[in-house]
Amino acid sequence: MKILVIGGAGFIGCNVVEYYAAKGDEVVVLDNLSRKGTYLNLSYLLEKFDNIRFVYGDIRNYYDIFPVFKGQGFDVVFHLAAQVAVTTSVTRPREDFEINAIGTFNILEAMRETSSNAFLIFASTNKVYGEMLDVEVKETPQRYQYKSLPDGISEEYPLDFHSPYGCSKGAADQYVIDYSRIYGLNTVVFRQSCIYGYRQFGIEDQGWVAWFTIAAAFDKKITIYGDGKQIRDVLFIDDLVKAYDLAIENLTHVRGKAYNIGGGHFQMSLNELLDFLEKFTGHKIQTVFSDWRPGDQKVFVSNNAKAKQEFGWRPQTAVENGVKKLYEWVNDNKEMFKKVGII
Repeated sequence: MKILVIGGAGFIGCNVVEYYAAKGDEVVVLDNLSRKGTYLNLSYLLEKFDNIRFVYGDIRNYYDIFPVFKGQGFDVVFHLAAQVAVTTSVTRPREDFEINAIGTFNILEAMRETSSNAFLIFASTNKVYGEMLDVEVKETPQRYQYKSLPDGISEEYPLDFHSPYGCSKGAADQYVIDYSRIYGLNTVVFRQSCIYGYRQFGIEDQGWVAWFTIAAAFDKKITIYGDGKQIRDVLFIDDLVKAYDLAIENLTHVRGKAYNIGGGHFQMSLNELLDFLEKFTGHKIQTVFSDWRPGDQKVFVSNNAKAKQEFGWRPQTAVENGVKKLYEWVNDNKEMFKKVGII
């Protein structure tokens, strides 16, 4: 296949590029290299494979995007470029909107205007469901949990964008679906939940599983926003890439739809992850507590039943196993984190 990975030097993008390049597919990476670690990820990919081509571009600029599509005949396009932090969206809402909403619109327009038949996989977010204040939550000594939704939130739950990030990603989510309906583009939306794994340079306000793991490896203090009982289903990167691959194999079944893609029953609270890391590493982690952040859900758990039924996917990696793999990778690459400047 010929594949375009937009945001291909980022955490998820790098793993996607590596997977398909290793299969022998021709892969084009489009990225503006603005995030910490992207230069290292790109260098890693270009050194390892000779079937990867890099194009510098910013999705906010339509004239960076259109030429990449013109006459190229891609089979699959992954749209993984985004502003990804709720906190950043609150302080810089225009930037958030321009990247997430306008950037996605530019990609869709480029596909429409070049009559692209490519299959577009868009990385959306569970934040499109908002704070879900009408869903009853109960509190236990270590976590919050749903009172009456043991399998989590399904795609039938109403969209309720909360925070500028939720609004920008939600708008993009709906545009991707509608461009399939109105213009016949081959698209699918994955509403992803807490992805973590290799080559993730997580920071405090984004990528909390990676950040906690990195901080534990470097013996850094961790700030807990809220009380630490908030629950997330967390999904290891290998399981996400498998979901992408299965969606491609089942294009006709998934086209024009949205799917929740998360850890499901693989879940942890912030406090539980800290407890696990302390036991695994054998040392105490310094923590301080601060106020809740805007739009922070007390619980989010993806109901993945639709994905399992319609294209045969379910997560495979238990949280403890995934975090161990991530910790070992961080420990083996400490010099890289120092170069990036995260530590």
